[in-house]
Amino acid sequence: MSDIDPIFAAVSASGSPFEIGERDGLRQFVNAPPDLNMLIEAARDHGDKTFIVEGDRRLSFEDVFLLRDALVPELQIKRGEHVAICMRNRAEWMVAFLAVQRTGGVAALVNSRGSPEELAASVNGVSAKLVLADAERAALLRDGGYVGRIIEADGFPTEGAALSEQPIASPEDPCAILFTSGTTGRVKGAVLSHKNLITGILSMQMSGLMVLHNMANQMGIPVENILANMPQQAVLQVYPLFHISGLGAAFLSPLFAGTKVVILRRWDAADAMKVIQEEDITQFTAVPTMLWDMVSAARDEGADLSSLRNIGTGGQALPVNLLDAVREICPQAVMGTGYGMTECSGSVAMAVGEDFVRNRSSAGRVLNLVDMKIVGPDGEELPQGEAGEIVVRGAMVMKGYWNNSAATSEVLSEDGWLNTGDVGYVDDEGYVFIVDRKKDMVISGGENIYCAEVERVMNEIPEVTECAAFGIADERLGELLVSVAVANEVSEQKIIDIVGEKLAKYKAPGRVLFLNEPLPRNVVGKVDKVKLRAMWPEMAGEKA
Repeated sequence: MSDIDPIFAAVSASGSPFEIGERDGLRQFVNAPPDLNMLIEAARDHGDKTFIVEGDRRLSFEDVFLLRDALVPELQIKRGEHVAICMRNRAEWMVAFLAVQRTGGVAALVNSRGSPEELAASVNGVSAKLVLADAERAALLRDGGYVGRIIEADGFPTEGAALSEQPIASPEDPCAILFTSGTTGRVKGAVLSHKNLITGILSMQMSGLMVLHNMANQMGIPVENILANMPQQAVLQVYPLFHISGLGAAFLSPLFAGTKVVILRRWDAADAMKVIQEEDITQFTAVPTMLWDMVSAARDEGADLSSLRNIGTGGQALPVNLLDAVREICPQAVMGTGYGMTECSGSVAMAVGEDFVRNRSSAGRVLNLVDMKIVGPDGEELPQGEAGEIVVRGAMVMKGYWNNSAATSEVLSEDGWLNTGDVGYVDDEGYVFIVDRKKDMVISGGENIYCAEVERVMNEIPEVTECAAFGIADERLGELLVSVAVANEVSEQKIIDIVGEKLAKYKAPGRVLFLNEPLPRNVVGKVDKVKLRAMWPEMAGEKA
C-alpha cells in the first residue's frame, strides 16, 4: 500500500511494543523479546484472573503457572531436546506446552486424532525424548509400538519447588514443531523458531489493538478509556491446540492478553450457545460449518449472543449468504478473516471490521511485516492483479521441515521466500484473493479450472449452504470438474447453469451431487477433498 495507515503508524510508533524496524533484511518487531518464555512469564502478572474454564473446572493464571512450575522438574530434558505433546484439548495440554518452553525444550505438537501407528510415527519421527499424553493417547501410542518415556496428564504433579533461572534462548532457536495437515501429501513437521511464533502472535495482538483504535476514533474517545473500562475478554476454544490457529489465536495470544479461554471439548452448537451465554464469550473463531450451526441455533432457539464482539474465520472468503446471516444475528460483532498457514506461524494477511466487510471476497490484507509476491510457472514475478502462486517472506516464516531437507528445498528458497502452494492475486490496496490450491487445479479438456472460483459462484446461490469442487478422472477430458453441495430446494441443473453463466460453460461442474449432512472436514476445519473423491463413486452410483 502506498499510503501509511495512520492507526498503524500510531500503534507501531517508535518505543511502542509493536515498533517495527528492519533486521537482517526483514521487517520485525524490534522490541520483541528473543525467547517465547519471556512473554509467557510476563503473563503471570494476570494473577487471580480466570484463565482456563474446562467444564466445571476453573483455573486462574496463577493456578496454571503453579502447575507449570511443578511439571518442569519432572521433564528432565535439556535445552533443544524435543518433547511431544499428544492429548486432546484440555488444561494439561496448555500446562505441558508452557513447561516445555520453560525448560528450553522444543514442543512437538502431535495430531491427537491419529491412529496408533500414526501417533507413534509422529513421535518417533521427531526424535522425541519424552511424550506428555492423556491416558487415551498414551494407550494408543503403546498400541502403535512406541516404547519411549511417557508422562500421563492425570499424573502431572500439582506442587513443586521454586524454579531456578535459565538461560535465554536465541530468536533463531527452534521453539515448536507443528505438523502440516497432510491433505496434499505426506505429513511434515514445520519447525518454528522463537522469533517465528513471537512474530505471529504479536501480529495478531497488533491487529486487535488497531481495531480498538478504530473503535475509539468512531466513538470520539481515547483508546486508553476503552482499555481501562473493558471487562475481561473470553475466547471459545474449539480449534485443536496442535494446530497453529488453536496454539496462537486461542491459547498464547489470550495468555499474553489476560483473556479467559473456555474449552469446548467437541463441537456441538447447542452446547456452544449455552457456553457463550454463561461465560460471556467475546471472541469466537470458527470454520463455516460451525458458523452455520450457530446461525441455525440462534434462529431456532433464540440464543443470546450479545456478548460476542469478535467473530472470525479464515482460509477463504465466507459465502455471502453466511456472512449476511452472521451479521444479522450478531450485529454488534466485528467480523474478520485471515489467510495463513502453519509454515508462516499463523496469518500473513488479515482484514477486520469495515476493512473486511467492504471487500468480503478477499482473504485479508497483506500484513505489514510480510513481503508477498505473485509468481508464474517459471518463478517470474507477475504484474499486480494477475493470478499466480503466492510467495511470502518474513520473520514469521518457518526454519524448514524437521529432518526433511528435500521437502524444505521444494518450498523454501535460500533467501527465505516460501512457496505457499496457493494460487491468488493482490490488488492495489493490498487485499489478497485466493483463487485455488496450486496442486488442486483441475485441467479439463486442456483448460485450467480453479475450484475455488467455481465454489465462490456456487456459494453465492442462496439455496447453497456449503460446497466443494474437485476433479475426477475422465477418459475424454482427462479430468472432469464435479461438485458436492449441501443445499435446499435447488436442482443440479440450476447450479450448473448458474456457474456456466457467471463464469464460462467449460468451468461449470459436469455433475453436482448433494449431501444431507455437512461436508467432511479434516482436523483443521478444511473440507476434506481426498475423502470426497473417495466417496464420489458410491454417491454417483458408479460401479467399482
